[in-house]
Amino acid sequence: MKQTAINRRKFIRMTAAAGAGAAFFPANVKAAGTNPSVESALQERIEMPVRTLGRTGLQLPILSMGVMRADNSSVVRAAFNSGLIHFDTANGYQGGKNEEMLGVFFDGKPRDSFVIATKVKFDYPLREDFEEKFMEKVEVSLERLKIKYVDIFYIHAISDVETVKDSRVTDVLKKLKESGKAKFLGISTHAHKPEQLDAAVEKGIYDVVLLSYNFKMRNLPETEAAIERAAKAGIGLVAMKTMAGGVEDAGGKKKINAQACLKWVWENKHITTIIPGFTNYDELDECLAAVKSPELDDAERNYLASLRDKELLYCQQCGQCGKQCPEHLPIPDMMRAYMYTYGYKYAQLSKETLSELKLPENICDSCKSGCKVTCPSGFNVGQKIAAIKPVMEIPDVFLT
Repeated sequence: MKQTAINRRKFIRMTAAAGAGAAFFPANVKAAGTNPSVESALQERIEMPVRTLGRTGLQLPILSMGVMRADNSSVVRAAFNSGLIHFDTANGYQGGKNEEMLGVFFDGKPRDSFVIATKVKFDYPLREDFEEKFMEKVEVSLERLKIKYVDIFYIHAISDVETVKDSRVTDVLKKLKESGKAKFLGISTHAHKPEQLDAAVEKGIYDVVLLSYNFKMRNLPETEAAIERAAKAGIGLVAMKTMAGGVEDAGGKKKINAQACLKWVWENKHITTIIPGFTNYDELDECLAAVKSPELDDAERNYLASLRDKELLYCQQCGQCGKQCPEHLPIPDMMRAYMYTYGYKYAQLSKETLSELKLPENICDSCKSGCKVTCPSGFNVGQKIAAIKPVMEIPDVFLT
């Protein structure tokens, strides 16, 4: 595989003709003004294989940054100086402060030296003024980011096929793209991924799909077949939740081997890039170490195999719990919030997720004798809901 030294701006403009993994970012550029305490994260740009993001033509390093939990622009700077160019955020992250941080950091930098993705949710059921409210959120995001357009715009956290196909939604997205405020359109999804991928192919307007994808998924054959179909149709694939909750035990006490998880995902050549949510220099260094040696070795493969049937904190989002719950609670989303608190150690994001669910005040009151849900993954759903409920009552000032 030929290694090519090429500057950032020219690199981003390269077309899909170069092929997946055909070039690398330069390794000979030294970051100026480095603080000795973070020298390892800033000392040089790492040689990174790149892949083409479907029909968009964008070529991205196989490692990108999910900015969701990051609240320190120095970590973003370290990632950027190390060679990462793609940064993923959303309108709702940290109450908008996440986008604002990125806007301040990238303000004044050449617009074609970075790739920004953001997301906005459609609130169902759609109201008559949903288009107006949606576009207002888009404008707010652009203002925070201090840019005139986003490279990739996602409908945030879709959990059903109906939303992907909804003509009211796709009509608004077409207008957004035609306005020049979004170069490419996509969806982000945690659940029912095979069905949603096929729906995205069918609709034809979606350029990118951001999906949860990791070694723990129970429906891997179906998901990977759908990923292949989407890739053949020209859709670019970006992976998230690649570390299956970030810990290797149900109690959330032992961090998972992040390098093994990243390398497992990179084995699927249809996945263009991964957006791990690192928040400090040590986590960034671990991701960079993986990208320096992206091939999964036997020890790492055996390690992941040992966790395959072990209960972790990653909810499969299969939806079987909803059919069993007398109160029809959005349990998969609540389990995701549980993961954010006990796996990611980020209760603020957990509270944001729970708040968006608009849960009834007295949840689980009808099941005081015991939770009726039996989870195929072995989750004690009632116990986890009881553990996550107090997060909703904690004032934001005390959350991290």
